[in-house]
Amino acid sequence: MRSHAGLHAAGKYKIRHACVHDRYARRIDRFFEWNPELANGYLDHPHFEVRAIAAKHADIFRLPSLLADDDETVRWNAARRLPIRSILGLREDPHREVRIRVAARLEDADLAPMMHDPDYYVRLVIAPERLSPMMRDAEVEVRRVAARRIPEGWLSGMMDDPDVSVRHDIARRLPPDLLVRMRDDEDWRVRHEVASRAAVEKIGEFACDPDDFVREIARARLSRSDHMRECAS
Repeated sequence: MRSHAGLHAAGKYKIRHACVHDRYARRIDRFFEWNPELANGYLDHPHFEVRAIAAKHADIFRLPSLLADDDETVRWNAARRLPIRSILGLREDPHREVRIRVAARLEDADLAPMMHDPDYYVRLVIAPERLSPMMRDAEVEVRRVAARRIPEGWLSGMMDDPDVSVRHDIARRLPPDLLVRMRDDEDWRVRHEVASRAAVEKIGEFACDPDDFVREIARARLSRSDHMRECAS
């Protein structure tokens, strides 16, 4: 254990407040905030949390060796400070948290190898940058990100998505002239969106919709026009 008697006397080391040997991460972090020049000396410390926090303050040229550290927290704390070209190898890191953080830093072509990552959250992070492939992703939440962000001209390509939450996201973005193409959707939320925003002359059938909310909005709009129709009893 390293001695820090001199630091204690100088007010840069305080037991239970700023101590590198403490069990609480915040106190270890505070120690390095007070003494960043000592971080290089702790990159090989046996406790992973000390190495990880030291990586936040150490000289950047000392960080590449930490990309092979046994602990994922150490690896991604090093990766967050290194240039992109130095962290591309972590796109296949065995730990999802590392891959998530790496994906958040990459752009364009550097993201391509991660588009089919086995972890859906990694793909979710990638989705805003690589939208087209994500439109058919196996994970609903990834497709929902795509549905909210793809260009308007691509929206019709997701109108038949098997998940209603995706279709609803699409319906909310479609312009009225395209929205009417979803009038026969099996889910009331999508039909409600159509009845709410499609041209009034296109929503007459919704006055007889089996769902109360859809009928209500349709009839309210139709009552203000000349397109109200009778429902079969």
